[in-house]
Amino acid sequence: MLSVELHAHSALSYDGRDPVELILEQADAVGLDAIAVTDHDEIDASLEAAERAPDYGLIGIPAMEISSKAGHILGFGLEEAVPPGLSYETTLQEIRDQGGLAVIPHPFQESRHGVMARISREELAMGDAIEVYNSRLLTGRANRQAERYAEARNLPMTAGSDAHISEMVGQAVTRVDADERSADAILQAIREGRTTVEGKRTPWHISFRQAAGGVSRRVRNGVMGIFQ
Repeated sequence: MLSVELHAHSALSYDGRDPVELILEQADAVGLDAIAVTDHDEIDASLEAAERAPDYGLIGIPAMEISSKAGHILGFGLEEAVPPGLSYETTLQEIRDQGGLAVIPHPFQESRHGVMARISREELAMGDAIEVYNSRLLTGRANRQAERYAEARNLPMTAGSDAHISEMVGQAVTRVDADERSADAILQAIREGRTTVEGKRTPWHISFRQAAGGVSRRVRNGVMGIFQ
């Protein structure tokens, strides 16, 4: 079983703080086997992290968090960026056209651009997997909703720290029963539902600080867009 962080942001995200090096150092320090940097509508830092990961004894998975018209979608195994602002269905197809894996993060958290505010429950099942534990939670209700949904439909489940500072990398992990130590094997195991999830809440004061920092960086950098 490999311990995988599937949701972390670098300084390339408008709301991230730290460079790839610090993220990889933290992933190594907490004993992860693999990590995906999932910046908002950016992929360059993730490609860098995937290239440098072996230097830290890690498997790197190129990825990004894409702002579709319906909300956020995580794309894994990408070689190039998927553009924001596409429909839910088109975003999923763009990910799959690259041979990638589409995971729907925090689907029931409307305030954080979860897709369930804009799509049907049937459409949610179009994703390859559902993130059922996200560390940045207030009550845990939305995580429980996501888990019940995935269980009822026998959908693969993942977890992610949604870390915006390096110290929070590894707060939530997906345990993946992969056939080998490679990004491709990890993604295939997720597709087949060979996962378990575990995690703990990001401390509230850190979540609030991350959110406030994201707002200030967004204003400073002039970041625009419906789902930014």
